[in-house]
This record gives sequence, structure tokens and C-alpha cells, in this order.
Amino acid sequence: MLFDDTSTSAMSAQGSYYTPGYNVAGPPTDARGGVNNLFSDPMANAAVMYGSSLANQGKDMVNKEISRFMSVNKLKYFFAVDTRYVLKKLMILMFPYTHQDWEVRYHRDTPLTPRQDVNAPDLYIPTMAFITYILLAGTALGIQKRFSPEVLGLCASTALAWVLIEVLVMLLTLYLLTVHSDLSAFDLVAYSGYKYVGMIFSVLCGLLFGSDGYFAALAWSSCALMFFIVRSLKMKILTSLASDSISTGSGARPQVRMYITVAAAIFQPLIIYWLTSHLVR
Repeated sequence: MLFDDTSTSAMSAQGSYYTPGYNVAGPPTDARGGVNNLFSDPMANAAVMYGSSLANQGKDMVNKEISRFMSVNKLKYFFAVDTRYVLKKLMILMFPYTHQDWEVRYHRDTPLTPRQDVNAPDLYIPTMAFITYILLAGTALGIQKRFSPEVLGLCASTALAWVLIEVLVMLLTLYLLTVHSDLSAFDLVAYSGYKYVGMIFSVLCGLLFGSDGYFAALAWSSCALMFFIVRSLKMKILTSLASDSISTGSGARPQVRMYITVAAAIFQPLIIYWLTSHLVR
């Protein structure tokens, strides 16, 4: 023949170059069986169970360490508020002189939640006031053509640092002077964070009425905050001071501790002025 038929040879050549590794029909039966054998292997199951138990133990240890420093249930207590409580608390913060009953109420040795007792400290108002202060500071800096992310970040970090310093100093003072009270770190953060309400009021008056309005609002909010802190801490610290003096028969140390509590209240106007004076010009 003039031309040979090569189709059969071409097909056989293609078949000779077939590679099993590129089979797209799926994994071989042996591979599927190997996977099944892996999950049915008792040693593999034991390893998986052992790894899961280690992970659960690690999770429990982490939760335990976190609970040592921050109890989630206790933190929820400070955010158990409602609209009625917030309005009443803000009125007490700004007009504490008309409030008569400052005693914190208990139920079976457990303090009532803020929504049930207006005298209970909370963290909702300090948190919202801190955020509002940062937003107001940004507005004030923008009006004065001095806004920048760095300056706003510095305002936020400085305001937060002052609260942490106050709490640490107060805890250290109570520890060194062996004052026995039910004040926790969250309580001190709450009482220290209430200053943000007065700071907002002072900055707003400064923006609306100038420096005269700022200093008038600063004087009012500072006096109100000092009165509020002294009367609030009286039931927690000064009561324990009296019991300590009766048990030890010494009146000097409780008196010194009372002066330290009052000094902490007097220190509040200085912090308010330091954190707000640069926002009003």
C-alpha cells in the first residue's frame, strides 16, 4: 500500500504512556481503605482522644487563670443596669447634695445589682462616659484645627492611664494600711471612672460658653464628684475603719486612713483639670 494505516499504532502508543498517578477517576481502592483503617485503628482513636483531653485541660487552666484576675460573672454584675438606673445615677453624680440614702443594699450577703440599687457601683456609665469623652475630645480638637489621630490616641491613653494609676495606688494604700473592706478592683474602677461624667460636662460648657463656662462647670462637677466619692466610700471604707478602731483600741490609724480616703476625693479635680484644660481655648 502507498500509505500505511497508523491509527492503531498511535492508540497503542498513547496507551503505553499512561501513568496511573494521573487517574482522575478517584483514589485507588487501597488508598480509600487506608483512610478507613486510620479511623478504625484503636491507637489512632486513642491519640485523638488524648489530644482532645489535653486541649480541654489547657482550656480549663486558661479559664482558671483568667478567673483569678477577672471573674466574668462579677463583671456582668457591674453591667446589670437599665435606663432608670442610668438616669438616676447621672442625677446623683451631678446633684449629689439632694441624695439622702447612701447605703448599699444586700440580699443574703450579696449586694444587689445596680438596676436594683442606685447606690451600687457600675461600669456601664464609666465605659460609656469614657467613649463619649474621646468623641468629644476629637470634636474639640477638630474645632480648634488641632485634630490628629496621634493627639486623640494620646488623650485616650492618658485618660485610661490615670484611672489605672488611681486604682493601683488605692489598692496599695488599702493593703499597706490593712484596711478590711469589701471594695474590689472593679469597685475602684467604677468610682474612679465616674469622673468622666464631670469631664464631659466641663468640656461641653467650655465649647458652648468659653473659658468662663468651663471653669464654672469644672468647679461644680469637681465639688459634686468629691461629695459623691466621700459619701459612697463612707459605707465601704470608713465603716470598716470604725470597726478596726473598736477591735484594736487605736484611733490614730483609722483616722489616717480616713484622711487618705478624703485626699483621694480631693485629688479628683486635679485630674479632671489635667485631662480637659487643653481641650478648651
